[in-house]
Amino acid sequence: MANTAVFGIYSNVRDVERAVADMKAAGFRNADISVLLPENVGTKDLAFVKGTKAPEGTATGAASGAVIGGALGWLLGIGALAIPGLGPFIAAGPIMAALSGVGVGGALGGLTGALVGMGIPEYEAKRYEGLVKDGGTLLSVHADDAKWTELAKEILERTGASDISSTGETKGDYANAEKPKETTTVRY
Repeated sequence: MANTAVFGIYSNVRDVERAVADMKAAGFRNADISVLLPENVGTKDLAFVKGTKAPEGTATGAASGAVIGGALGWLLGIGALAIPGLGPFIAAGPIMAALSGVGVGGALGGLTGALVGMGIPEYEAKRYEGLVKDGGTLLSVHADDAKWTELAKEILERTGASDISSTGETKGDYANAEKPKETTTVRY
């Protein structure tokens, strides 16, 4: 299965950071990994500062001053945003662009619309929105081929993700951006 996204939900930021670090070590590109987490995860998981931490390799959420360090700081496009009906979130990776663009204001709206726009079937997108609304952290990984898909699933399982699934993507494949969307979803 080529041009696939693998998704999972985490109950705490520490496990997400471990998953991202493992993916980095396995050779995934930082542009292939997306994370969406509630902005109110608490000070034990995120620190709040007024100054920049850029020299230390951390990224700051635009609205809140929440600082993401460690493995999550390696991800691209980290920022804070408000999702209609869900509240404030911190997002990184391709999901940030999807949520900042047409997906949030589309027919389905909010996170569901953005996820459907990324190729997730509507029923899966609604389930993920509910899990995120309940405080879960969504991690998604783009995989160019079956080998990378299986590796992503293995890392998500090993690092404690739940509700792991994979689906064909509509975009994001560096190897061939014009590949047709696959419609098969596999749940674990």
